[in-house]
Amino acid sequence: MMKFKPNQTRTYDREGFKKRAACLCFRNELEDEVLLVSSSRYPDQWIVPGGGLEPEEEPGGAAMREVYEEAGVKGKLGRLLGIFENQDRKHRTYVYVLTVTEILDDWEDSVTIGRKREWFKVEDALKVLQCHKPIHAEYLEKLKLGCSPTNGNSVVPSIPDNNALYVTSAQTSGLPSTVR
Repeated sequence: MMKFKPNQTRTYDREGFKKRAACLCFRNELEDEVLLVSSSRYPDQWIVPGGGLEPEEEPGGAAMREVYEEAGVKGKLGRLLGIFENQDRKHRTYVYVLTVTEILDDWEDSVTIGRKREWFKVEDALKVLQCHKPIHAEYLEKLKLGCSPTNGNSVVPSIPDNNALYVTSAQTSGLPSTVR
């Protein structure tokens, strides 16, 4: 069953990219187990929870709202991992690290569309995501490339669009790339 929100307003940046936010939700601060959710379009496939920003919403707040709706978890919002660009779908996604502190038995998407969630070792999550959601696998690749946990998992302020750091697939593959 596909998720549909009536009167949903999408927000876009100045270059026409849809603004999105997501969280890599970790069981603890070791960041060795990540929570994935089933896709609303393809329930047998796993994805990183995330979605579009609502008007006037900050990326960090949107990321926390999305994981609450899609994964049924609350937690401590940590660092901004990066802003990931998907040229095909014209999306820019702010990806944060979140340490889970509360897991709900029932949550919005589990009740309305039967969404599931599951903990994966990071290496296993990478394999699962590379098959059908390579952009989501890039989030974990970036994490492995040196964005190690910070002491206290401090909150990163949101970055204005004109100063944003965009991560491209070339950056996560180790090839030279440009950063704006």
